[in-house]
Amino acid sequence: MEPDPLRKVAQVRDFNGNCDAGPDRPVVERVVVPGRPLRPELVAPSALVNRDVASDEGRAALLHAIAHIEFNAINLALDAIYRFAGMPDAYYLDWLRVAREESLHFTLLSEHLGALGYAYGDFPAHNGLWEMAVKTDDDVMARMALVPRILEARGLDVTPGIREKLKQSGDHRACEILDVILRDEIGHVQIGNRWFHWCCAERGLDPVPTFVRLLRDYDAVMPRGRLNYPARRAAGFSDEELALIESLKV
Repeated sequence: MEPDPLRKVAQVRDFNGNCDAGPDRPVVERVVVPGRPLRPELVAPSALVNRDVASDEGRAALLHAIAHIEFNAINLALDAIYRFAGMPDAYYLDWLRVAREESLHFTLLSEHLGALGYAYGDFPAHNGLWEMAVKTDDDVMARMALVPRILEARGLDVTPGIREKLKQSGDHRACEILDVILRDEIGHVQIGNRWFHWCCAERGLDPVPTFVRLLRDYDAVMPRGRLNYPARRAAGFSDEELALIESLKV
């Protein structure tokens, strides 16, 4: 619930890793609005500003959009720790690692925005990632299925194309940051895959039809465009799962 991005990042960095779900664990509450600053203004995706990297402002707007995703991803990782009791210790350590890496991504992007003369909050943003977090706050299996494996995995597909545009614009520092993000996000999606399959095994469920059912039950938005098959395979998607996602694309 910490609203200040710099303090949130510092608190994640300094957290001692104690995720003990003992008798003193607080009652878990629904978090409709997590801690975030007053800006950026949240708007519908259709109301977002032009992100043409040919202009300095457009490039900054694009990087700001990625920074906003990374900021939301910090909250998502922390919520995965806070919300779902009774998971193995490795689950909580995995998501603490994700929170720390997302904090690094946000910091790198914020610093680069500053070098361009902008700051986080200077452009409007949308809230789609957190909306799915609220939808899936009733079931860890649904969360693992639909946030890392659908929404965050979309980053694996689009990042190479974004990097190429930024390379053509001459922003080599942005390309270096995206290389770090893509490398780490493969691991984050892999963590989502690991714990989705763990949940399915614990409940005696077949992962593929369970995934299809969850997509329908939670009205998940499917990916568009080309899938990054090498990155998705590295993140733990099977060929059967990739064929399914390909068939369901909009």
